[in-house]
Amino acid sequence: MGGPGEGRPPRLAARRLPAMSTSLESDGALEGELDVSAVVPGAVCHRGVTYVARQGFRRLLMDVYVPVRRTPPAPCVVWIHGGAWWEGDRRETPSTWPPGLFFPLLVEAGLAVATIDYRFSGEARWPAQGDDVAEALRFLRAHADVLRIDPARIGVAGESAGGHLAAMAALTGTGPTAVQAAAVLYGVTDLRDFDGVEQATPEERRGTPEVLLMGGLPDEAPAAWDAASPITHAHADAPPMLLISGDADSVVPVRQTVRLHEALVAAGARDVVLDLVPGADHCFGGVDAEVPLRRIVEFLAERLRAG
Repeated sequence: MGGPGEGRPPRLAARRLPAMSTSLESDGALEGELDVSAVVPGAVCHRGVTYVARQGFRRLLMDVYVPVRRTPPAPCVVWIHGGAWWEGDRRETPSTWPPGLFFPLLVEAGLAVATIDYRFSGEARWPAQGDDVAEALRFLRAHADVLRIDPARIGVAGESAGGHLAAMAALTGTGPTAVQAAAVLYGVTDLRDFDGVEQATPEERRGTPEVLLMGGLPDEAPAAWDAASPITHAHADAPPMLLISGDADSVVPVRQTVRLHEALVAAGARDVVLDLVPGADHCFGGVDAEVPLRRIVEFLAERLRAG
């Protein structure tokens, strides 16, 4: 889910502790490299901004890129990287995508971008990852004036494991953690629904990304597995959602994207778009990824009124 790992991380006992501090200094300034040289063309760049620090865990950072050629405040998209919940980097996009394309496309469309860290499954099990996304959303809204973003127009987008987190944020967020649009790129929508699961032994399954995320097998905590799957949270008031996947995805079965679309339509969701990319493997491998990436940007810009 995202780039393949070099090995499986150890499973660590996780404690859900409250945030001990945010990235605010006593004078109200944000921690990080603010307004640095243009990492993304056309953007004011704030790098390494701490959005939450919890006792016993590494600080979680975000990079925020805000368009300079528009009247602030700008709508903002929170980007969540993939990597099977056990690896990845907020600063990178999949190797099958054109290098350095996606974030500049969002900025050119008038969207700010906040790319975020989250805890991996070797650091903390679910729901820590969802809690981190929610904390990032709260942070952005709390500091919207300083960052020059619009707190009423925040969307979320993620790929693979990050798509799972984006879908969960879209379908479960309320109040300061609600989002106004979401793009789910070949995301995991049902943690149980993977090819070959029925043939695997329990010990083989314990090394899979989803079991490492949850900290146990589905039959050990079925309600928790259901609650962690976006498909169980489909509802009529879902924000506008783009569900996009290659129809030849060999990692996250395309049926996961299709099934979430069907569940949202059945629930009465008013704006949900299914986009299946012909011939594309995971991470849009095997096709020109720029084409679907531009459709993703267009969807987010339209729904967040970035013009």
